[in-house]
Amino acid sequence: MAEEGEVHYASVVFKTKKAKPKGRTEEETVYDEVKVRNETTEKNLDSNGNLVMIVDNVGAGLLANKETEKRSHLYQWSACCFGTVCVILLLGIIGVCVYQNKITNLTAENKNLSKQNQELNTQNQELNTQNQELNTQNQELNTQNQELNTQNQELEADRKNLTEQVENTEAMQVEFNISRAQWSIDAYCPKKDNARTCNQCEKGWIHPQSSCYAVNDHVPDKRRSWEGAREDCRGKGSDLVVVGDDNEKKTVSDYSWDSSGWNGFWIGLKAENGKWKWVDGSDLADNSWITQEPQDGRCVILVKNKEWKSVSCDGKQQWICEKAALSV
Repeated sequence: MAEEGEVHYASVVFKTKKAKPKGRTEEETVYDEVKVRNETTEKNLDSNGNLVMIVDNVGAGLLANKETEKRSHLYQWSACCFGTVCVILLLGIIGVCVYQNKITNLTAENKNLSKQNQELNTQNQELNTQNQELNTQNQELNTQNQELNTQNQELEADRKNLTEQVENTEAMQVEFNISRAQWSIDAYCPKKDNARTCNQCEKGWIHPQSSCYAVNDHVPDKRRSWEGAREDCRGKGSDLVVVGDDNEKKTVSDYSWDSSGWNGFWIGLKAENGKWKWVDGSDLADNSWITQEPQDGRCVILVKNKEWKSVSCDGKQQWICEKAALSV
């Protein structure tokens, strides 16, 4: 190879030698740095002091194609970089949108969960309140149960006491019945000279027909009201006399000793609900026996050989008791 000559670096303008068409400017290419061989390049300086190299059309075309190819590669690389940046930006925008959508969904879900949490808290408070009320009711029921247990124990003790009283009463009743039976035997069948003679009525009672009568002709300070007289008869195993017919009416009238005016003997006839009723529950069969109308609080007395009279049940009168005669 031939030894290279001196190399100069400067702004270079390449101009072609072919003729310029009218209306077109001279085509030129400017390079900032050129390596030039002394023996093959024609060197000229322009008016601005720049090195002007005149080359033929073939050399200028090669340089222009290389420059164009170089710029084409540069543009391709720039476009590739720009496209990459655009893709990255697009992916970033998509990512931001997805993230924002996810944040929105999470926010909505968080609000929904917060609302559900509040509702659950409210329900929990209500359940706590109900639980407290149930606990209070349970305590009250326990208290009532304790009270009932106490009452049950007391009732059980009372039951035992009543059972004992009933047993004692039954024993006493048996003794009383035995005693009363003995008394009845002694009353109806008095013993004389180791022998008993039985009567249809006990001692002190009158036996004109099928009934026995006890005439209680007490002095005024021992006389009783209608209810008091009936209580005395019941105590003797009898009741106030119930008149069944005219014969009995005459009999009890004959036994009305020392009676006159408004002082007479109580019989078992009383005004109830606008009717005259006997103590055995039957109605007065013959209304001619008493002419006065029945009025509540009024009872009937009989006066010897007089019609029956309606007087206040609270008045004090004598009375006649009646009970069935003993069959012997």
